[in-house]
Amino acid sequence: MGILEVALDPATVVVAVDPGKVMNRVWVSNGAGLLAEPVSLPVARCGITALERLLAVHAGEPVIAIEATGSLHRAWAAELDRLHPGAIRLFAPSETKAARTQLGSGRFKTDDRDCAALTYLARQGAGRRQSEEAAVDALRAAVRHRRGLVADRKKAQQRLHDQLNVLCPGLSAPSGHGRSLPIETPTGQAVLACAAAFAGRPPTRRSLIARAPGRLTNINADYWVQRWRGCLSPPPDAEQRAHRLGRDLQRFAALQADIAALDDEIEVLLAGTDGQILTSLPGVAVNRAAAFAAHSLPITRFPDAEHLYSATGLAPALYESATLRRRGRISRQGLAEHRDALMGIAWGLSLYSPSFAQRDAELRARGMRPIQARVALARHACRLIYRLLVTQQPFDEAAYRRGRLSRGR
Repeated sequence: MGILEVALDPATVVVAVDPGKVMNRVWVSNGAGLLAEPVSLPVARCGITALERLLAVHAGEPVIAIEATGSLHRAWAAELDRLHPGAIRLFAPSETKAARTQLGSGRFKTDDRDCAALTYLARQGAGRRQSEEAAVDALRAAVRHRRGLVADRKKAQQRLHDQLNVLCPGLSAPSGHGRSLPIETPTGQAVLACAAAFAGRPPTRRSLIARAPGRLTNINADYWVQRWRGCLSPPPDAEQRAHRLGRDLQRFAALQADIAALDDEIEVLLAGTDGQILTSLPGVAVNRAAAFAAHSLPITRFPDAEHLYSATGLAPALYESATLRRRGRISRQGLAEHRDALMGIAWGLSLYSPSFAQRDAELRARGMRPIQARVALARHACRLIYRLLVTQQPFDEAAYRRGRLSRGR
């Protein structure tokens, strides 16, 4: 039994902290009740100083229970862990809500009720140490930042396409309507650079090749030059539009560079966590593994694979009363990025793992639509991921196939 699973001595002082953006609500108590009136302390050094004065009059090392709410708790958690090494216990908001329900206030959320729930959990010996969360927090922050940059890049691509279509009507065709122009490729970058430089007028092959950031063949360049010459004339305000296109093109290049740099950071951060083992799965590289590991680690938070799957929000909602039992659509509880990461892993496995490809074909043969089949695959992928994270053994396709056949799945 781990030390965090042992109930605390009644004499132990428990500090419950419900974080906020500006003020943190704080309770200080022991087994007999509150040792001081609940206070709201600022998220600053003076708040830490005031808390230390409250604790100075009580002997012994306290246990500090903090709700891990996004990034709001990190400043106090890091500083208090420095002042009281090993005293920090972190709790997920879902754990706090469950404890409030047990205490009879599940539908009434206040800072004081959250502090009562945190005190209740800490006295039972629950929680996770701050040291266990530090590496995962850094990985989670990087993954979330990359997700935001990728969303910005998608918007930038759409804006660049729109500007190019106005400057050179009909040059860039959408997918399914002829030869499309991928913005992120050397060809796309060369075409956009020429459109900005010449205000939508057709360039020569030499100009197009000179502005390509990578390899651009003569045949490919000739195709786009000839296609450009067949386009209609640029609009009257082409010069102003070209200037705006040039600035947007610079912003897009900066986004590409930021994402590439962040990919390198994520690779290093993932290597320092248990999530590195997920890269042994076929079709799952660093970014997919990091996206799921960031929201799943430490894996000890989940007693089994079904709880992990339920946390992603892909498990079907269930209603049961007496003899009535009804299953609905996916519950969508938890974080959307956690759910998207598992769906991405399931998609990669269906393409590169023979076992999952066969399972995908079987599901579709039963009449499932592609998205339904992928949700079903995600459940099997979640079970596999849970086992890999717990055992830290790399994926073995042959062993997985033997295990599946022996269970009749």
